[in-house]
Amino acid sequence: MGTVATVAVGDPLRHVLLESRQRWRDLVTMAADVAFETDAEGCFTFLAPDGALGYETDALVGTPGAALLLDPDLLGVDPFRPSQVLHRVRAWVRRADGELTCLLLTSAPLLDGAGHLEGARGVALDVTEQERREEMVAANLRRSDVLDHILWTMRQEVMAPRMMQAVLGSASDALGAEGAAVLDLAQRDSTLAVLHEIGRGTALVRGAALALLDGDAEEPQCVALPSGHSLLACPANTRIGDRVGVAFWRSEGLRSWNGEDKLLASSVTALVRMVLEHDGIQREMARQARTDPLTGLLNRRAFLDELARRIDRLDREDLPGTLMFVDVDNFKPLNDRFGHDVGDAALTGISALLRNLVRPADLVARLGGDEFALWLDGADELTAAERAEALRVDAHGSLTQLVPDGVRVTLSVGIACRRAGSGEFMDDVIRRADQAMYEVKRAGRGHWRVSHSISVP
Repeated sequence: MGTVATVAVGDPLRHVLLESRQRWRDLVTMAADVAFETDAEGCFTFLAPDGALGYETDALVGTPGAALLLDPDLLGVDPFRPSQVLHRVRAWVRRADGELTCLLLTSAPLLDGAGHLEGARGVALDVTEQERREEMVAANLRRSDVLDHILWTMRQEVMAPRMMQAVLGSASDALGAEGAAVLDLAQRDSTLAVLHEIGRGTALVRGAALALLDGDAEEPQCVALPSGHSLLACPANTRIGDRVGVAFWRSEGLRSWNGEDKLLASSVTALVRMVLEHDGIQREMARQARTDPLTGLLNRRAFLDELARRIDRLDREDLPGTLMFVDVDNFKPLNDRFGHDVGDAALTGISALLRNLVRPADLVARLGGDEFALWLDGADELTAAERAEALRVDAHGSLTQLVPDGVRVTLSVGIACRRAGSGEFMDDVIRRADQAMYEVKRAGRGHWRVSHSISVP
C-alpha cells in the first residue's frame, strides 16, 4: 500500500512541477529575448525561443554556454554556470551567422537537496543597439576631449607652421602613432612631398602614403607595409586648391587601426586642412602687402626693405649693385585720351618687359603710378646700360602694339651704381638714379643715362 500511495502522490506532484516549469518558461519567454537552462557542466538543456541568436534549439542542447561568449576571460565568471545569483551581466556572444550580440544576462544556480550545483536557469535581454549607442557616445566624448586638447594646443601658437606641429604632435600622441606627416600630393618626388612631419619613420612610409592617397578616395585608407608599419592616410584637400594628405603610422607589433582611430584621424585631418588654409591666407596677405595689385611686382615698401637687406651682403662679398629708375613717358595723355583700361594694359605690358630684362634674383618694383625700379645684384653701370638699351629697343616694338595710335609712349631710364665698400647710403643711390632719369626726360625722353658714381673713400 505504501508503494501505491507514493505513486499516487508522486504523479500529481510531478505534474504540478512540470506545469510550473512550463509556466516559468512561457513567462520568461514573453518577458525576455532569451531564456535558458543548463546542467551542472554549464551545457544547455533548454533554450527559448526556438531560433534564439539564430540557432535551432536542438543545435545548442548539450553545448557549453561559455562557447558562445566572445571573451570568457573578460567577464571573470561563467553566467551559464554561476555559483551565485548574477544580476544584469553584460556579455558579447556570437550568433549563428558569426555576428555579435550583446546580452544583459541574469542567472541563478539550481541546487539539489544537498546544496550541490545541478545547473542554472537564466534570462537575457538583447541590448546590442543600446550598447552600440553607448559605445558611440563614449567614443564621441573621447574624441571630443582629444580634439579640445588639440585645439587648446593650437591656440597657444600664432604662426601656421608651429600650429601644424602642435596638431601633429597632439594627434600622434592620442592615436598612439610613431609619427605623422602632411604630404603634398601634387609633388611626384616623394622626398620633396613632405610639407610637415613629426616623429620617426617618415622616409619609410612617405612613398606608400602618396600611393595610398593617389586617387579620388575621400575616406581614411589603411595598409600594412612590408616594413611592419601600419599606415593610416587621409585626404585633406583645401578650399584654396592644395592637394594634400595626412599620414599616421605605427611600428611593427602595435595594434592595427580601428574604426575609432579612423574617425579621430578624420577629425584631425579637418584641423590640418584648417591650418593649411590659414597658412595660405597668411602667405597671400604677406604677398599682397609686398606686391602691386595691378602688375604683381614688388611695391615701393617691399622694394626698399629688400634693398636694405641686400646691401650688407654685397659689401661682404665685395660686389656692386645697380639701381635703374624707369618712368613711362606720355602716360598721362594716354590715360586721359583712352581711359584707365588702356593705361593699365600698358603698365602690365611694361612690367612683363622689366621682368624679362633681369635675372630671377634681381628686384623689379612698381613704385607707384608710372614709375618702376630695378635692382641688379652684382652688376655695374656698364651691365645696366646694356640692359637699358635692350629695354629701349624692346619697348619700342611692344608699346606700339599695346598703345593706340595717336600717343607715343616710351621709357626714360636713370642708372646709378653703388660700388662695393663705398659706404654710400641707398637714399643717395636712389637720388642719383632719379636725377639721371629726369635728365633723360629733359633731353627728349625715350632713352637712358648713367649717373656719375661718387668716389670711394
